[in-house]
Amino acid sequence: MTIWTAVFLMVILSYIEADDYCYNEPYCDPYAWGDFFHSCHPLLEEHHSPIDLDLHMSRNTSLDALQLEGFEEVQGGHWTLENDGHSVVLLVGSGMSVSGGGLPGLYHTLQLHFHWGSPATNGSEHTLDSRRYPMEMHIVSMKSIHPNVSAALDDPTGLAVLGFFIDVVYADNVHFNYISQKLSTVAHKGQVSKIKPFALMSLLPKHNLSQYYRYHGSLTTPPCSQAVVWTVYEVPIYISWTQLAQFTSQIFSTEEDAEQVTPLQNNYRHIHPKFSRVVSASRDARVLLATAGRPVSPSVVLGLFHVCLLGLLTLVP
Repeated sequence: MTIWTAVFLMVILSYIEADDYCYNEPYCDPYAWGDFFHSCHPLLEEHHSPIDLDLHMSRNTSLDALQLEGFEEVQGGHWTLENDGHSVVLLVGSGMSVSGGGLPGLYHTLQLHFHWGSPATNGSEHTLDSRRYPMEMHIVSMKSIHPNVSAALDDPTGLAVLGFFIDVVYADNVHFNYISQKLSTVAHKGQVSKIKPFALMSLLPKHNLSQYYRYHGSLTTPPCSQAVVWTVYEVPIYISWTQLAQFTSQIFSTEEDAEQVTPLQNNYRHIHPKFSRVVSASRDARVLLATAGRPVSPSVVLGLFHVCLLGLLTLVP
């Protein structure tokens, strides 16, 4: 090893330690995370996320709609919106919880965050029958028996994450404006802004919350702890092209005074094998199981037509 190679490696290692991880540089992107975070290495039979939600699943009739306590209410105080250099995170404080729907306990909701692509690429973490959506939103909740997240990460079911695909139409989602209109205040890494609480349910496809897919997996960011009960909903949230562009073009992974400003784009982890894991469709899940040769009702056909039409709209530049 030459002295210059050694110096280069020292610089890279110091950068990794200071900045944790990245998405777009070979030395710190998701394929390299295992070099610096042991639990991110996708060893055989380990339960990593995200995965492709394909036709190889069975229906579990015991999986009904989750109980989302406090999601219909406007919480007191203020919430905090933050750019942590890897995503935009909304810290929602206390007052909301998730339970039921086959979850092993009560989970207190902590935060939600987003994953997205670029102006030319989609960026959801999970894929639905190999389709990647423009964005994905994760609502993160911690099992109530744990005093903190560190303790929860040692429990295979310590966290419950609700995943929502985000698709694009032409009209603004007025409820999503609660977040999108504040993005300019957290455009750069490290910026924090107060946000007025709103009913979180207003963001969600509330008439389709009994339609989802369930599996056990991991965090999709370091330390990639295999401590997550995933609930991924099949009906997406819809936002406008303008609202999508606020993420893909106007959020940066660098600080405001950085010499070179870098857009935060394609902040998603690659798809991982399911191996022997069981992936279940909820009692009312429709899209994937309907396409597997089962009888399809007229209402499902209409729903599939709507999904396909909106999918075509996302291809329009």
